[in-house]
Amino acid sequence: MQRSTKQPATVHPYFEAEIRARATGYISGIKVDIGDVVEAGAELAVIDVPELDKQKQILEAKVVRAESEEKRAQAGVELAMANVQAAEARAAQARSEMSSVQASVAAAEAEFDRTQDLVDRQSLESRVLDEVRKRRDSERARLEAVNSAIRSAEAEVSVARAKASSAEADVAAAQAATEVSRKELEQLEVLIGYSILKAPFSGIVTHRAVDPGDLVRETSEVGLGEPLFVISQVDKVRVRVPLPEIDAAQVNRGDTLSLTFPSFSGEAAIEATVTRTTGRLDPSTRTMIVEADVENADGKLLPGMFGEATIRFRTQAVANMLPARAIRFSETGEAYVYAIDENESVSVVSITTGLDNGQAIEVTSGVTAGQQVIDAHLQRFSDGQKVRLLAN
Repeated sequence: MQRSTKQPATVHPYFEAEIRARATGYISGIKVDIGDVVEAGAELAVIDVPELDKQKQILEAKVVRAESEEKRAQAGVELAMANVQAAEARAAQARSEMSSVQASVAAAEAEFDRTQDLVDRQSLESRVLDEVRKRRDSERARLEAVNSAIRSAEAEVSVARAKASSAEADVAAAQAATEVSRKELEQLEVLIGYSILKAPFSGIVTHRAVDPGDLVRETSEVGLGEPLFVISQVDKVRVRVPLPEIDAAQVNRGDTLSLTFPSFSGEAAIEATVTRTTGRLDPSTRTMIVEADVENADGKLLPGMFGEATIRFRTQAVANMLPARAIRFSETGEAYVYAIDENESVSVVSITTGLDNGQAIEVTSGVTAGQQVIDAHLQRFSDGQKVRLLAN
């Protein structure tokens, strides 16, 4: 036997968004009204925020100044790198002179040794040695001067490199300051963007609570105050059905669901399938919400519309069934049947009933499969009464 249940159903928008302000100001323009169909991103209203526009101009000027500081710092880096190259060139020149001076010193030393040897052998006068000594000392002094020039040039290179590193750090700081100014400007532009209320998705404007010139204030908390607009997507709707606890465990996604509405009496039922369930019972009502998605391109189903849903569960139950007319009920509501034994004697048997599909009723106890019972009959029977079967 396939179980089914009939429960009340309510139509809801597939999506519904309450539009509130994220900026404070006066409404300068209303672009839509109730009943208007809007596309995603369509403008609904504009909030005038002149103070934010002024802040934007200030931040734009800060960005320009920060970019100028960045360019100046970059120029400082280029100047510092040029100084480094110049210092390295002077150091290289001094080192190149070193070889020539060292050769001159070596030559002067050799000449001095040779002259001293000749003087010692009295081949030359001593005054010649003095002249050679002076030339040697002069070359030595020249060598020392070159060494000093090399050390000075290397020191200049170190200083120039330090200045270049400092200039690069200034560039990094200027770039960071520029980026901070740009981010502040972007943040303000986001806030200014909130001054234009837009539709989050395609749908119908089902509520409007503002007029041009109204003062609106920023509402950072969801649900705080009345929304300015409500956008509902109704080209597809959700039909919600609260299932009682006894049926909640039986429903599955994909179960067949038939919808009827008093507004469309006489029309064929709308067929759908169970799309989703909440998976839990509401503790206050002991019901579980079941949803079915229904296409509504013609806008026939309106949000809030009330109807009735018949859900046919896919899970079939194996049951012992009797025709509903064969089961009788006492004045106290207890069910019983007239059972016939092999001697064609009547027995009044109390039974327990279960599923009822309107035509047949499940018998859970009292009689077993294969027993014969009397079908529809106007006469009352008693225990042990003999009858004659006309048909089996």
